[in-house]
Amino acid sequence: MQWLYLAGLVLAIACLVLVDRKFKLAFFYDVRRTALTLGIAMWLFIVWDIFGIQLGIFFHGGSAFTLPVRIVAQFPIEELFFLFLLSYVALLLYRFAQKRLA
Repeated sequence: MQWLYLAGLVLAIACLVLVDRKFKLAFFYDVRRTALTLGIAMWLFIVWDIFGIQLGIFFHGGSAFTLPVRIVAQFPIEELFFLFLLSYVALLLYRFAQKRLA
């Protein structure tokens, strides 16, 4: 059960990759620019999370569906996958709208 949340995130990311491939929106349009964009977005979210953890705003709380592995206290490994998913879906939506309105 501990792998369930991570498995769901990986499955969702895989589905987004299929959408990206079909419509050539991000990685299948420009790999370098997409990697840079997602890297910057993830870095900002990670910094935000760390500040939130230090201020006591964010905490993990524990769950039977997540791994016990933490990058730092209260920062589960699944958070990296979630932040990637969040950034990737936002980029795909932006690029889809951009292509449709052009």
